[in-house]
Amino acid sequence: MDTLFITVVFIVAGLVKGVTGMGLPTVAIALLSLRMPPLSAAALLIVPSSVTNVWQLAAGPSVYPLWQRFKWVMLAICVGVAAAGWLGAASWSGAVLGLALVGYGLLGLSGWRAQVAERHQRWAGPLAGAATGLMAGVTGVFVMPVAPYLQALNLNKDDLVQALGMAFTIGTLALAVMLTLNGTWHATAAGASVLTLIPAVAGMQLGQWLRDRMPPAVFRRCFFIALLALGAHQLIRL
Repeated sequence: MDTLFITVVFIVAGLVKGVTGMGLPTVAIALLSLRMPPLSAAALLIVPSSVTNVWQLAAGPSVYPLWQRFKWVMLAICVGVAAAGWLGAASWSGAVLGLALVGYGLLGLSGWRAQVAERHQRWAGPLAGAATGLMAGVTGVFVMPVAPYLQALNLNKDDLVQALGMAFTIGTLALAVMLTLNGTWHATAAGASVLTLIPAVAGMQLGQWLRDRMPPAVFRRCFFIALLALGAHQLIRL
């Protein structure tokens, strides 16, 4: 039953990634946390998340210029993950995950987008990166608040997708190191994580097929409603 459940979760998460270009870790951890602690779910995500994010990062030509622009954001993500590991936040990971999912769902449904002036980016970027790393180290979810921050910079579509891929890739690698050091990611977990790549890629292929046949706005609305419901469920059952 667990194998079937995990397979279905990664197909669904890959489908969301294929349609929207993001959301694989968020959806997978939101669903897996119904059966296991968030950081145990995150351990299953290391390989599929790394592969799909590197794929996304390598799809464009602007890796080095984006690194030069956002290197302090990326380094701050690593610091945040390390801080979460040092704090040992497993006892309240469920509450943080629930709040993060509810917040992300409400933000997505509202359609609100912030604007960050260039003069504020020097401090706002590292702050967003550190908060993202701390959140990821607790819940395994990398999307908040770095995704809204990058969206607030008015990057063109290709640069935005690539910058998100960079943030998610570095965050995943930092999380893998943290989970290895605390014993959550070991040979058995690594093997299981490799196997989850198969349903994740199958789901992505299905999502890419569906993207051409379904209005993206409708799908995104369903996606954010589902995250809101999963976050509320996570908080209610605490």
